[in-house]
This record gives sequence, structure tokens and C-alpha cells, in this order.
Amino acid sequence: MTILMLNGSPHREGNTFLALTEIAKTLADCGAESEIVWLGAGPVRDCCACGACRELGGRCAFGDDAVNEIIEKAETSDGFVFGTPVYYAHPSGTILSALDRCFFAGGKAFAFKPGAAVAIARRAGTVASIDVLNKYFTINRMPVVSSTYWNDVFGRSPGEVAKDYEGMQTMRNLARNMICAVNAYSAVEKPEAEKASFTCFIR
Repeated sequence: MTILMLNGSPHREGNTFLALTEIAKTLADCGAESEIVWLGAGPVRDCCACGACRELGGRCAFGDDAVNEIIEKAETSDGFVFGTPVYYAHPSGTILSALDRCFFAGGKAFAFKPGAAVAIARRAGTVASIDVLNKYFTINRMPVVSSTYWNDVFGRSPGEVAKDYEGMQTMRNLARNMICAVNAYSAVEKPEAEKASFTCFIR
């Protein structure tokens, strides 16, 4: 079992990374593998709906960042954790731009695999950010993995999340629930979806 985790913070080893690392440690203790992919500190292009990915076999036409690498890794991953800091009451622009392109181009690599969203904040905005990230799962037939509280951890200065004992406990419980969800969902037959109707509300 392999869980792919995305670090959507511009800080490679900041509080978002530490929260994901806590998940990774518990996954390892339970016999699962994981990988944390950092999206970087530079700009990430948003999806422009050019449609070129349909001609490129589920790969994005923009190949100068981590998006196509993520899609490739997603194809062999069993579950996902998307981690983001909260700066302005929503996920980082980096992770939103990356996920828009990942799911538009390579949604098949994620479908029917469990996903969890994790948000890190100084004070507020975590629940709204988790809700935004959960929408990638719910539009793509992915079960959403929860924990024993909302999947958030609090801290401002680097390393402060380690002092949020309940938050880190939530991360460990999330890891165990992820393993349970992967095992359960991989054992059931996946339904075919109806695809005939595509509605535009102005006609």
C-alpha cells in the first residue's frame, strides 16, 4: 500500500510538512509506504482548459512543474493526502493550481481511491480550506477519509504544530483510517458512471 501526500506549502519543511510527516510515521508503523511530494516555492500555472491533455494521454501540456510527475505517481498510489497551509482563509494557490491540472488531465489516476485533506493554520480558515480540497475527491468518485476531529493542526512559527498535541493525534488517527479505507474500498467492485448528459445552464 502506498499513500501519496502533497505538501502545498511554499516552505519545504515547515508546519505542513511536519503534519504530513506525522501521518507518514504512523503509516509506516502500520506497514504502509508513503511519499511526500513538495510542490515547490515557485509559481505553478493554473489550468487553462485547453484540452490538450486529452491528446496527451492524461498528461498536462505544461510540463515545467510537478503536475505530470504527480499524475504518474498517482497511477500507482492507493490513497492520497493533500496538505495546505492557510494564509487567507483558503488553501494555497500553489496546491489549487496543481490539483486543478492534476484532476483535469489525470483524474482517472485518482478515481475510486481514498483521499484526505489536511490544513495548517495560525488561527482560522482550516475548515473552509479542508472543504475546498474535499471537492476534488467528491467530483471524482473518491471516498473522503476523516479522523477523530477535523483534519487540522495549529501553529505559526516553524515547528509549532508539534505543540498541538490533539492536532498531531488527529493526524495519526487519520493515517490509521486511511489504511482502513484503502483496504475496504479496494475490495469492492467499482460502479460504471452514466456519462451521456452534459448540461450548460444557458441552453
